[in-house]
Amino acid sequence: MTALQAILPQHLLSRLVGRLAQLEQPVWLKNALIRAFMSRYEIDLTEATCSSAEDFPHFNAFFTRSLREGMRPLAASQWCHPADGVLSQRGAIAASELLQAKGRSYSVQQLLAGTAEEADRYAHGSFATTYLSPRDYHRVHMPIRGHLVKTRYVPGDLFSVNAATVDRVDGLLARNERLVCFFETERGGVAVVLVGAMIVAGIATVWGGREQPGGGEIREQTWAANEAPLLEQGQEVGRFFLGSTVVLVTEASDLLWANAAGDAVTVRSALA
Repeated sequence: MTALQAILPQHLLSRLVGRLAQLEQPVWLKNALIRAFMSRYEIDLTEATCSSAEDFPHFNAFFTRSLREGMRPLAASQWCHPADGVLSQRGAIAASELLQAKGRSYSVQQLLAGTAEEADRYAHGSFATTYLSPRDYHRVHMPIRGHLVKTRYVPGDLFSVNAATVDRVDGLLARNERLVCFFETERGGVAVVLVGAMIVAGIATVWGGREQPGGGEIREQTWAANEAPLLEQGQEVGRFFLGSTVVLVTEASDLLWANAAGDAVTVRSALA
């Protein structure tokens, strides 16, 4: 399966799926797609602000559905989970290396796609990787209060990020297309990395809207200190159009984790 992914036209497939997911007409097709997806992944809309397939203008609106007020209360914790999903890995960053899966690791510099000096800031910090399955809530939220100082779009592959592929592809999370969001917080630097995947039709942020994929070049946007947007803990950062992974990287090295690797977690609950 991994070998097949390597030869498939990953970006073309993702663009085609993206167009289909944005269709509003014919309505019967849009509704059928949503119902089929709900049945396949046993999705319950009781937590969502919309309660039926007919309520959504297109598939993407369904997939990035918002939650009703009070569904994910903010924990009384310095760090909270940035997304619903499975905490696939978490722990200390050892010698600038993050654990991807048993026997496989990748470097902070590879993930952030920046300079060695930038990566050195996180060389002895902590990280947490959350995998969002197709059935999960697909909005990403702030793990801690902070000012947004820079974003970096990094073009790359679009391998699936499910456990089977992560176990087999070296450095997968640092090879896939991703958006790196850098924040300054009371606990130092924090990077929230939104990693794209096979048939993920896009990534959007609350400050910049839909991130335009492709182009083959790294793109950066920076904010001056007096202009840097402030995002509160638990506030929405962005969303995935179809499932993927969030990697949190922080300078903080003394985190007392609330969950073990492999645990199912919910956004805004205590991370550490």
